[in-house]
Amino acid sequence: MNRFKTTVLLSLLTVLLVMMGGALGGQGGMLIAFVMAAVMNFGSYWFSDKIVLRMYNAQEVTRADNPAFYDMIKRLADRAGLPMPKVYIIPDQSPNAFATGRNPEHAAVAATEGILRILSPEELEGVMAHELAHVKNRDILVSTIAATFAGAISMIGSMLQWGAMLGAGRGDDEEGGGIGGLVGSLAMAIIAPIAAMLIQMAVSRSREYLADATGAEICGKPLALAGALAKLQNASQMIPMDDQRPATAHLFIVNPLTGGGLASLFSTHPPMEERIARLRAMR
Repeated sequence: MNRFKTTVLLSLLTVLLVMMGGALGGQGGMLIAFVMAAVMNFGSYWFSDKIVLRMYNAQEVTRADNPAFYDMIKRLADRAGLPMPKVYIIPDQSPNAFATGRNPEHAAVAATEGILRILSPEELEGVMAHELAHVKNRDILVSTIAATFAGAISMIGSMLQWGAMLGAGRGDDEEGGGIGGLVGSLAMAIIAPIAAMLIQMAVSRSREYLADATGAEICGKPLALAGALAKLQNASQMIPMDDQRPATAHLFIVNPLTGGGLASLFSTHPPMEERIARLRAMR
Protein backbone atom coordinates (compact mmCIF):
# COMPACT_ATOMS: atom_id res chain seq x y z
CA MET A 1 0.00 0.00 0.00
CA ASN A 2 2.83 2.43 0.79
CA ARG A 3 4.49 1.64 -2.53
CA PHE A 4 1.15 2.27 -4.25
CA LYS A 5 0.77 5.59 -2.40
CA THR A 6 4.25 6.63 -3.54
CA THR A 7 3.36 5.84 -7.15
CA VAL A 8 0.14 7.85 -6.93
CA LEU A 9 1.88 10.82 -5.30
CA LEU A 10 4.67 10.87 -7.90
CA SER A 11 2.00 10.69 -10.61
CA LEU A 12 0.29 13.72 -9.06
CA LEU A 13 3.59 15.61 -9.16
CA THR A 14 3.93 14.69 -12.85
CA VAL A 15 0.43 15.95 -13.63
CA LEU A 16 1.06 19.15 -11.68
CA LEU A 17 4.30 19.71 -13.61
CA VAL A 18 2.52 19.27 -16.94
CA MET A 19 -0.23 21.70 -15.87
CA MET A 20 2.36 24.25 -14.82
CA GLY A 21 4.12 23.84 -18.16
CA GLY A 22 0.84 24.50 -19.95
CA ALA A 23 0.22 27.59 -17.84
CA LEU A 24 3.70 28.83 -18.73
CA GLY A 25 2.67 28.76 -22.37
CA GLY A 26 4.85 26.04 -23.82
CA GLN A 27 7.11 23.07 -23.24
CA GLY A 28 10.32 25.07 -23.50
CA GLY A 29 10.08 26.69 -20.08
CA MET A 30 8.90 23.48 -18.48
CA LEU A 31 11.83 21.57 -19.96
CA ILE A 32 14.36 24.18 -18.80
CA ALA A 33 12.97 24.16 -15.26
CA PHE A 34 12.91 20.36 -15.14
CA VAL A 35 16.51 20.04 -16.40
CA MET A 36 17.75 22.65 -13.91
CA ALA A 37 15.97 20.89 -11.01
CA ALA A 38 17.25 17.50 -12.18
CA VAL A 39 20.85 18.69 -12.35
CA MET A 40 20.72 20.19 -8.86
CA ASN A 41 18.94 17.28 -7.20
CA PHE A 42 20.73 14.43 -8.94
CA GLY A 43 24.05 16.16 -8.23
CA SER A 44 23.21 16.01 -4.52
CA TYR A 45 21.90 12.44 -5.02
CA TRP A 46 25.17 11.26 -6.55
CA PHE A 47 27.27 12.77 -3.76
CA SER A 48 24.67 12.47 -0.97
CA ASP A 49 26.74 10.11 1.18
CA LYS A 50 29.81 12.35 1.23
CA ILE A 51 27.83 15.58 1.68
CA VAL A 52 25.62 14.57 4.61
CA LEU A 53 28.30 12.56 6.43
CA ARG A 54 30.71 15.49 6.30
CA MET A 55 27.90 17.84 7.32
CA TYR A 56 27.44 15.97 10.62
CA ASN A 57 31.12 15.21 11.16
CA ALA A 58 30.40 11.46 11.01
CA GLN A 59 33.38 9.22 11.75
CA GLU A 60 33.74 5.90 9.93
CA VAL A 61 34.21 2.89 12.20
CA THR A 62 35.53 -0.59 11.46
CA ARG A 63 35.02 -3.86 13.25
CA ALA A 64 38.16 -3.16 15.27
CA ASP A 65 36.69 0.14 16.51
CA ASN A 66 33.27 -1.17 17.59
CA PRO A 67 32.88 -4.92 16.97
CA ALA A 68 29.38 -5.26 18.50
CA PHE A 69 27.85 -2.45 16.43
CA TYR A 70 29.71 -3.40 13.24
CA ASP A 71 28.73 -7.09 13.52
CA MET A 72 25.09 -6.06 14.10
CA ILE A 73 25.06 -4.11 10.83
CA LYS A 74 26.74 -7.01 9.01
CA ARG A 75 24.19 -9.50 10.33
CA LEU A 76 21.24 -7.27 9.35
CA ALA A 77 22.69 -6.54 5.90
CA ASP A 78 23.05 -10.28 5.28
CA ARG A 79 19.42 -10.84 6.29
CA ALA A 80 18.29 -8.07 3.96
CA GLY A 81 20.38 -9.41 1.09
CA LEU A 82 22.41 -6.20 0.93
CA PRO A 83 26.14 -5.54 0.55
CA MET A 84 27.85 -4.44 3.74
CA PRO A 85 27.45 -0.64 3.97
CA LYS A 86 29.99 1.72 5.45
CA VAL A 87 29.35 2.34 9.15
CA TYR A 88 29.61 5.73 10.83
CA ILE A 89 29.14 7.22 14.28
CA ILE A 90 28.10 10.86 14.72
CA PRO A 91 29.54 12.70 17.75
CA ASP A 92 26.18 14.00 18.96
CA GLN A 93 24.31 13.09 22.15
CA SER A 94 20.87 13.49 20.54
CA PRO A 95 19.65 9.94 19.75
CA ASN A 96 19.12 9.49 16.03
CA ALA A 97 20.28 7.55 12.96
CA PHE A 98 20.12 7.73 9.19
CA ALA A 99 21.10 5.95 5.98
CA THR A 100 22.41 7.51 2.79
CA GLY A 101 24.01 6.57 -0.50
CA ARG A 102 22.87 6.47 -4.11
CA ASN A 103 22.44 2.67 -4.22
CA PRO A 104 23.04 -0.45 -2.07
CA GLU A 105 26.60 -0.73 -3.40
CA HIS A 106 27.43 2.80 -2.21
CA ALA A 107 25.41 2.94 1.02
CA ALA A 108 26.30 4.16 4.48
CA VAL A 109 24.49 3.96 7.80
CA ALA A 110 25.17 6.32 10.67
CA ALA A 111 24.14 6.42 14.31
CA THR A 112 24.71 9.11 16.90
CA GLU A 113 26.58 8.47 20.13
CA GLY A 114 23.33 9.27 21.91
CA ILE A 115 21.36 6.47 20.28
CA LEU A 116 24.09 3.93 21.04
CA ARG A 117 23.91 5.01 24.67
CA ILE A 118 20.16 4.87 25.39
CA LEU A 119 18.86 1.92 23.36
CA SER A 120 19.04 -1.75 24.25
CA PRO A 121 20.78 -4.06 21.71
CA GLU A 122 17.40 -5.29 20.41
CA GLU A 123 16.06 -1.76 20.02
CA LEU A 124 19.23 -0.61 18.28
CA GLU A 125 18.96 -3.58 15.95
CA GLY A 126 15.43 -2.51 15.04
CA VAL A 127 16.59 1.04 14.30
CA MET A 128 19.47 -0.06 12.09
CA ALA A 129 17.18 -2.52 10.29
CA HIS A 130 14.91 0.46 9.54
CA GLU A 131 17.89 2.33 8.07
CA LEU A 132 18.91 -0.64 5.94
CA ALA A 133 15.29 -0.83 4.76
CA HIS A 134 15.72 2.66 3.29
CA VAL A 135 18.72 1.35 1.38
CA LYS A 136 16.86 -1.77 0.25
CA ASN A 137 13.83 0.27 -0.89
CA ARG A 138 16.06 2.84 -2.65
CA ASP A 139 14.42 5.69 -0.79
CA ILE A 140 17.23 8.14 -1.54
CA LEU A 141 16.41 7.76 -5.24
CA VAL A 142 12.65 8.10 -4.64
CA SER A 143 13.08 11.24 -2.55
CA THR A 144 15.41 12.71 -5.19
CA ILE A 145 12.82 12.15 -7.93
CA ALA A 146 10.14 13.80 -5.79
CA ALA A 147 12.46 16.72 -5.01
CA THR A 148 13.26 17.14 -8.72
CA PHE A 149 9.59 17.42 -9.71
CA ALA A 150 8.81 19.74 -6.79
CA GLY A 151 11.84 21.88 -7.61
CA ALA A 152 10.85 22.17 -11.27
CA ILE A 153 7.31 23.18 -10.27
CA SER A 154 8.70 25.80 -7.92
CA MET A 155 10.92 27.23 -10.67
CA ILE A 156 8.00 27.37 -13.11
CA GLY A 157 5.97 29.10 -10.39
CA SER A 158 8.67 31.79 -10.17
CA MET A 159 8.62 32.17 -13.96
CA LEU A 160 4.84 32.57 -13.88
CA GLN A 161 5.05 35.19 -11.15
CA TRP A 162 7.54 37.25 -13.14
CA GLY A 163 5.49 36.75 -16.30
CA ALA A 164 2.33 37.90 -14.55
CA MET A 165 4.05 41.01 -13.19
CA LEU A 166 5.69 41.91 -16.48
CA GLY A 167 2.40 41.34 -18.34
CA ALA A 168 0.32 43.34 -15.88
CA GLY A 169 0.11 46.29 -18.22
CA ARG A 170 -1.45 44.40 -21.15
CA GLY A 171 -4.92 45.36 -22.24
CA ASP A 172 -8.03 43.37 -21.39
CA ASP A 173 -8.54 42.49 -25.04
CA GLU A 174 -5.20 40.69 -25.33
CA GLU A 175 -5.29 36.93 -25.05
CA GLY A 176 -4.49 35.91 -21.48
CA GLY A 177 -4.21 39.56 -20.47
CA GLY A 178 -6.18 41.75 -18.14
CA ILE A 179 -6.83 41.43 -14.44
CA GLY A 180 -8.37 37.96 -14.81
CA GLY A 181 -5.30 36.52 -16.53
CA LEU A 182 -2.99 38.20 -14.01
CA VAL A 183 -4.89 36.84 -11.01
CA GLY A 184 -5.09 33.36 -12.54
CA SER A 185 -1.36 33.24 -13.27
CA LEU A 186 -0.45 34.47 -9.79
CA ALA A 187 -2.81 31.98 -8.16
CA MET A 188 -1.28 29.11 -10.14
CA ALA A 189 2.22 30.38 -9.38
CA ILE A 190 1.55 30.46 -5.62
CA ILE A 191 -0.70 27.43 -5.09
CA ALA A 192 1.07 24.88 -7.31
CA PRO A 193 4.50 25.03 -5.57
CA ILE A 194 2.80 24.69 -2.16
CA ALA A 195 0.82 21.70 -3.43
CA ALA A 196 4.03 20.18 -4.82
CA MET A 197 5.77 20.60 -1.48
CA LEU A 198 2.86 18.95 0.35
CA ILE A 199 2.99 16.01 -2.07
CA GLN A 200 6.77 15.74 -1.65
CA MET A 201 6.39 15.59 2.13
CA ALA A 202 3.63 12.98 1.75
CA VAL A 203 6.00 10.84 -0.32
CA SER A 204 8.58 11.07 2.46
CA ARG A 205 6.04 10.04 5.12
CA SER A 206 4.91 7.08 3.00
CA ARG A 207 8.51 5.87 2.67
CA GLU A 208 8.96 6.08 6.45
CA TYR A 209 6.01 3.76 6.99
CA LEU A 210 7.46 1.40 4.38
CA ALA A 211 10.90 1.48 6.03
CA ASP A 212 9.32 0.67 9.41
CA ALA A 213 7.55 -2.36 7.94
CA THR A 214 10.56 -3.56 5.96
CA GLY A 215 12.90 -2.97 8.90
CA ALA A 216 10.64 -4.99 11.20
CA GLU A 217 10.76 -7.85 8.69
CA ILE A 218 14.55 -7.67 8.44
CA CYS A 219 15.17 -7.83 12.19
CA GLY A 220 12.09 -9.95 12.93
CA LYS A 221 11.27 -7.82 15.99
CA PRO A 222 8.60 -5.19 15.27
CA LEU A 223 8.02 -4.57 18.99
CA ALA A 224 11.71 -3.80 19.50
CA LEU A 225 11.55 -1.14 16.78
CA ALA A 226 8.30 0.21 18.26
CA GLY A 227 9.95 0.47 21.67
CA ALA A 228 12.95 2.22 20.14
CA LEU A 229 10.74 4.80 18.41
CA ALA A 230 8.94 5.55 21.68
CA LYS A 231 12.26 6.13 23.44
CA LEU A 232 13.66 8.22 20.60
CA GLN A 233 10.60 10.45 20.41
CA ASN A 234 11.01 11.54 24.01
CA ALA A 235 14.80 11.62 24.15
CA SER A 236 15.27 13.58 20.91
CA GLN A 237 13.01 16.34 22.28
CA MET A 238 14.90 16.45 25.56
CA ILE A 239 18.30 16.44 23.80
CA PRO A 240 17.96 18.21 20.42
CA MET A 241 20.69 17.86 17.84
CA ASP A 242 23.47 20.42 18.04
CA ASP A 243 23.17 21.28 14.35
CA GLN A 244 19.62 20.93 12.99
CA ARG A 245 19.42 21.18 9.20
CA PRO A 246 15.96 21.15 7.57
CA ALA A 247 17.43 19.97 4.25
CA THR A 248 18.53 16.66 5.81
CA ALA A 249 15.70 16.13 8.32
CA HIS A 250 14.01 13.53 6.11
CA LEU A 251 17.04 11.21 6.39
CA PHE A 252 16.77 10.62 10.14
CA ILE A 253 14.62 7.94 11.76
CA VAL A 254 13.20 10.60 14.10
CA ASN A 255 12.59 14.11 12.83
CA PRO A 256 15.24 16.32 14.47
CA LEU A 257 13.00 19.35 13.91
CA THR A 258 10.03 20.10 16.11
CA GLY A 259 6.62 21.37 15.09
CA GLY A 260 2.93 20.57 15.28
CA GLY A 261 -0.40 21.76 13.95
CA LEU A 262 -0.13 23.02 10.37
CA ALA A 263 3.62 22.34 10.48
CA SER A 264 2.85 18.60 10.49
CA LEU A 265 1.53 18.95 6.91
CA PHE A 266 5.04 19.87 5.85
CA SER A 267 6.68 17.24 8.08
CA THR A 268 8.92 14.63 6.47
CA HIS A 269 7.87 12.07 9.11
CA PRO A 270 4.45 10.60 9.93
CA PRO A 271 3.05 10.84 13.48
CA MET A 272 5.11 8.73 15.85
CA GLU A 273 2.00 7.33 17.53
CA GLU A 274 0.79 5.93 14.19
CA ARG A 275 4.18 4.43 13.38
CA ILE A 276 4.28 2.67 16.74
CA ALA A 277 0.69 1.44 16.39
CA ARG A 278 1.41 -0.07 12.98
CA LEU A 279 4.50 -1.85 14.25
CA ARG A 280 2.64 -3.25 17.23
CA ALA A 281 -0.06 -4.53 14.86
CA MET A 282 2.64 -6.52 13.02
CA ARG A 283 3.15 -8.61 16.15
